[in-house]
This record gives sequence, structure tokens and C-alpha cells, in this order.
Amino acid sequence: MFGRKATMVDPARALPGRDAPMPVHVEHAVLGTPLTPPYPEGSEIADVAMGCFWGAERIFWRLGAERGIITTAVGYAGGYTPNPTYEEVCSGLTGHTEVVRVVFDPQRITYAEILKAFWEGHDPTQGMRQGNDAGTQYRSAVYHHDEAQRAVSEATRDGFQPVLTAAGYGPITTEIAPLKAFYFAEDYHQQYLSDAKNPNGYCGIGGTGTSCPIGVVGSGGAAG
Repeated sequence: MFGRKATMVDPARALPGRDAPMPVHVEHAVLGTPLTPPYPEGSEIADVAMGCFWGAERIFWRLGAERGIITTAVGYAGGYTPNPTYEEVCSGLTGHTEVVRVVFDPQRITYAEILKAFWEGHDPTQGMRQGNDAGTQYRSAVYHHDEAQRAVSEATRDGFQPVLTAAGYGPITTEIAPLKAFYFAEDYHQQYLSDAKNPNGYCGIGGTGTSCPIGVVGSGGAAG
């Protein structure tokens, strides 16, 4: 992948972007569900960044509709440029991460379980990179939608850190922040590693081989 910028761009120097949103295909290439809102009543959204979004998205759609995954999509968040292109994000001049959006049924899968897949699916200690993919767009992040999600994000992070430390890893560098905006990525990035598109495509994502404990973390962050 392209980006190598190791420090966040100054907001005043970020690219200007554009008003028009990125057009995307209406249907998920694997699940057959809509990529864009409106989503089913009662569904919730998780927005996470864990390196290159191609392999990251696959982790979540593979959890399956039977586990409560309604749809997944890739996009950009955490930066300054409205409706950026992939090339702009990879330049490091938008401040965005490559994000996976997971729409899920909280009656079938909890936000904590979504984050368990997130924490275990990548190495959250690497700062502005993930494996061989270096650049600010590859940083680890959780963008929460409300205070309940923030609490679960922080509780699962704090529960996972001792496990990583015991395994010889350093401090978690994951950014945890409120979601300001999610911009859909170009259509060809959506479900990029699906059988319908690139079943043998590049995937640099990899976890630490450790398990994130979530047994005491409820969907709202409370013990239970």
C-alpha cells in the first residue's frame, strides 16, 4: 500500500476534499444486504480501523448473518477532509484512517463481541502502521457513537492490555474517539477480498495470537 506518513497532518494543511459523497454499489457482495442507510430498526453501528481495510472488513462479514452481522462497508474516518478519495487518504494529507463499518443486531451479537474481533484481528500496539503497511491511515482506532460504546471500547482495551503485556507486546496505541463523520470508500474497495472480486487479493492484516477477555464487559460497559 502507498502511504508512509508517520505523523498526523496539521488540520490547516489537510486537503480540501469535496461536497459530493462517493457513490457505492447498493448491495453487499457477500451478504446481499444494503451498504448504505437506512439500516434495519434496532441495529447498531461499529466503526473500527485496524490497518488495511480489505482484510479487516472480511473478518467481520465472516462472522455472518447468523451471528447478527447485517452488513459491512469500508470507508474513511478520523480526519479532516470531506469525502476523500483513496489516493488522498493514502497521501497522509487527510488525517483519515481506513475504517470498517459494521452494522449489527445487538440482540444477537454485542458491541463487546464486535470489539473482541477487532482487538484480536490486528496488532493494536504498532502506532502509525500495521505490519508492512506504514502511514497514518493504517493506525488502530475505534470511533464510538455514544457514551455506552466509549465505555465498552475503553473497558475492552484495558482488559486486553495485560494480555498483550504478558505476551511481550508494548502499550496499546489505539485511538478511541467519537465518530465525527464516516465517508464511504470507492465501490471497488467494498468487499474487496470477496470471491466475487479478489479472492486471492492482498491482505496484510494479522493478529497477535492472543485472546481479548470480554466476560465482564456488558454491551453498555457495565460488569455482568
